[in-house]
Amino acid sequence: MSAPAGAPTAWRVVWWFGFVSLAADMVYEGARSVHGPVLAALGASAVVVGLVTGAGEAVALVLRLAFGPIADRTGRYWSLTILGYGLTAVCVPLLALAPRLGAAGLAFAATLILLERLGKAVRSPSKSALLAHAAAAVGRGRGFGVHKALDQVGALAGPLVVAGAVAVASLWAGLAVLAVPGAVAMVLLLALRRRVPDPSAYDASPPAAADAERRGWWAEAVGAGLSGDFFRYAVAASLTTGGLVTFGIIGYHVTVDGVLPVAAVPILYAASMAVEAVAAVVVGSVYDRAGTRVLLVVPVLVALVPALALGSTLAAVLAGVVAWGFAQGVQDSTVKAVVADLVEAPRRATAYGVFAGVQGLLAVLGGVGAGWLYERSLLVLVVVVALTQAVALALLVDTFRRSARPRRAG
Repeated sequence: MSAPAGAPTAWRVVWWFGFVSLAADMVYEGARSVHGPVLAALGASAVVVGLVTGAGEAVALVLRLAFGPIADRTGRYWSLTILGYGLTAVCVPLLALAPRLGAAGLAFAATLILLERLGKAVRSPSKSALLAHAAAAVGRGRGFGVHKALDQVGALAGPLVVAGAVAVASLWAGLAVLAVPGAVAMVLLLALRRRVPDPSAYDASPPAAADAERRGWWAEAVGAGLSGDFFRYAVAASLTTGGLVTFGIIGYHVTVDGVLPVAAVPILYAASMAVEAVAAVVVGSVYDRAGTRVLLVVPVLVALVPALALGSTLAAVLAGVVAWGFAQGVQDSTVKAVVADLVEAPRRATAYGVFAGVQGLLAVLGGVGAGWLYERSLLVLVVVVALTQAVALALLVDTFRRSARPRRAG
């Protein structure tokens, strides 16, 4: 579909959203790369570090169950998107003030970390709904893939900027400098809001009447009225999320087993981010041409990760990290494009919130379960992950077979 008169092209809107995410990712991924040292410098124990960072990820995922319906009920997609990015842009640089607060510094930092993650929960359903409109005109797989690739550029650049600032100044200077990309993100976002107040103009999908008024708040939050196809897909995709062992476990394994020195682990992580960016673009483009069957590769990749990345040789670990990055890239991009194809526009933010909530629950269970099994039997971990991915694959095949909705390639 062509752009409205005087408005940017759909591709330009997709790229613009991508540059906003690039700048914002520099901020919060830069901060996340040093959350441990920051909290430790303020007197936190390992237990406190784990509690704060774990609670932050739970906030970022589970609270989308609330903010998705809020966006659809109020129609304030732009307001929630701007508020969410604003929390990230403000809270991260303020962490630099924590050491000046004495005994209160640790509580101050923990609060800011949780507020920043709240910003992620506030904006994500609304941003995904806005992006889905523009991406409809270029192919949702490609649109979400390009957005994810730019997002990953920020995820690479942010930690490098922080590392440079820490090397020449201090840990706190590394956080303070992130105010610059935060300001850039907000300027780009506000300019985009002014140029494109209604991204639905790019989406030729027939509008569906919203019926949120007939449902209670709790029913809306848990996705009442969303299709069975959506819920089958959410469970299948979340099984792949929960089955994908965290990079924390991979990093722990390669250092404890002596496969790599500690200093090489961040480089390994950076390599996985590069693979993630490439996967998002490539699979997104294939999705627009070949359809949903391209996603059937995800459970296969997830099943391979523990067998390879937790191996005893460097070659196996590198192959496992490539599989991990590829699966992660598809999960964070093309997997979301399918949600927009399964759900009508007036309820997409709700659907993205529910989707993230299910993902968050299974991610927590998967992370805890993988750590527990790793300590006991690597073989059992490999087998359990393989079995969960067999279930995920069967659910995906069934869902894609049942869903008869045609998709536009853009």
